[in-house]
Formats: sequence, C-alpha cells, structure tokens
Amino acid sequence: MGAATASTASAAGGTTSTVSVSVSAGTGAGASDAATARWGDRRLDEVAFLTTHNAFTNYEDSRWSSANQAESVRAQLDNGVRGLSLDTHWYERSTWLCIISFGSDCYPSDVYLCHGDCKTFAGATYALPRQSFHGTMQTVVDFLATHPQEVVTVFLEDYVSAEQLRQSLGRVNGLSELLLQPDAWGVRQHGWPKVADLVTAGKRLLIFSDRSDREHLGVMYDKSWTVSNYWSLGDLGNDLACVSRWSDVPLDRQEPGFRRLFTMSHHRNVPTVLTAALDNGTKLRNRIADQCRTAAGGRNPNFVSVDFHRLSDGSGHTPASIVAELNASP
Repeated sequence: MGAATASTASAAGGTTSTVSVSVSAGTGAGASDAATARWGDRRLDEVAFLTTHNAFTNYEDSRWSSANQAESVRAQLDNGVRGLSLDTHWYERSTWLCIISFGSDCYPSDVYLCHGDCKTFAGATYALPRQSFHGTMQTVVDFLATHPQEVVTVFLEDYVSAEQLRQSLGRVNGLSELLLQPDAWGVRQHGWPKVADLVTAGKRLLIFSDRSDREHLGVMYDKSWTVSNYWSLGDLGNDLACVSRWSDVPLDRQEPGFRRLFTMSHHRNVPTVLTAALDNGTKLRNRIADQCRTAAGGRNPNFVSVDFHRLSDGSGHTPASIVAELNASP
C-alpha cells in the first residue's frame, strides 16, 4: 500500500485542503490521469447517479411476482445504474418451508433481500431462489473490480442487527478495500472529495443504512450524511412536491464546510411497467427542474431513484439521459 494526497473542496467556500489516504497497489499517475479524464474536478456532491428503487425485486435474479425492475442487479450495473436500494432482513432457516416446498426452499439462516417478512408470501415479500445480501454485494464488488473508473452506492432499508450485517459483509471478498469511510477523508470538516481522487484511491463503494448503529462497519447513517425527499409520488403519480423525508432535515440544509448528498426518489406506491413509463420521462425531468432543485436550495440531486429504469414516456427523455444531462450541467 502506498499513500496519496487527495484534494478535497469545501462545499461552502470552494477552498481546498489535503487529506492523506491509502492508495491500493497498482494505482499511480496513469490511474490518476484516467480518473481525471473520466470525472474531471467534480466532487462527489456535484455528480448525479442513476439509482434503482428496490433493485433486488426484478424478474431475472428471482421469481418475483411484483417487481420494481426488469433486469438483474448485474444487468442494472452493466446498463449504467450506479445506485442500488436493497432491503435487508434476517431469515431463520425453516424446516417446514423446506418440506412443503419439496426441497426448493431449504436455505440456511442468513441475511437475505426480502420485501417484508422472509417467510410470508413467496413472490411478494420474498422470492425463490432466495437472494442473499452478501451474494448481491459480491455482484457489486465484482462489477467494480472489472470497471475501475466506476463508483457504486448501496442504500439499505435495514431490518437486521449490526452484528448480522457485519457477518454478512465480512463474507464479501474485496469489499473492505473498496469501501469509502468518510471520516478517513475528513468529509465532515472539508466536504466530499473529488470523485477522481476516490477512484484513484480505490474507494469506490459507498453504503448507507437507515440504521444509525453501524457506522463502525463503514456503513453510513443516511440521516447524518444525506438529504432525501419523501419517496412516494402517490397512487396516481401526481404528488410532485419535493418535501423532506425527515421533518428535522430539510432538503436545503446548510452545514459549515460540508454539503450532504441529495437522494431524490421518484416512484409510486405500487410499481407497474405502465406507470413507470409514464413517470420516468418528461415528468421526472420537469420535477427535478421545477420542484426538487428549488426545494434543495438550487442544487441537483446526486441520486435519482426510479422504478423500471429502462422505461420512459417516449419523449426522448429517460432516467439515464436525464442523469447524463444533470452531469453535463455546470
């Protein structure tokens, strides 16, 4: 391991300071130049990422009857998604389910990705084959290993204990080397670093949780590091107001030297292919411009979270193109 000096810019004043960070073996001037060519001088809080809501409920990784995405997690990553929302639950091995499923549901106790109780309704609250959390995170790490310029963020709706999460993360080969721990970069004091510096240092994976007792694992508490709008567009998709998810953390929150990352959710209570197509084009683009940017104090979202991310309304605007437009803006 070598050392590098990464410049970080203050979100409030634009001044820079230096933070000494570890750089993975194999990085150097060439890697730094490639990262700068890919990301320029933009800090993490100045970049937008396409994000998938309930990325694990898809038609390819498991047999979900009600899904939020069409593609597997790996295919989502291959097609430009850089943020994934996952629900973690503890599943206690059930001999009864193993018997009545004629051997198709004989899984060990572990952290799995479920959309509710992991034993209630097959296809709705869980699906077969069961999707382990560590297996999905291994997919993310394997993707990053073959795409050395990319950064991925995982958002956890977290229903497991810190110890259960620790054991699961500990089984993911290569994860710890990639994990960004903001305190090591002085983020709270100096603001988010440049993306190119994170890439050069090999710190290309961020994990957020809605639980506060796991920052010692390198899993950030989202309410401490982000602002986020209330997630639902409503049943009819007409609730376009951008209001904070947390009453005590407004979207335009200001803190000295530090700017939180802005997560924008844009999806309905119940996902369908038809409604996602209606919501994911002009409506999304206009909502960012007319509601969410204003509500957040004039800034763009960093994470744009949608259902069925490949679908759109035929306007020529897709979630991916909208995110690209955000990244092209000054």
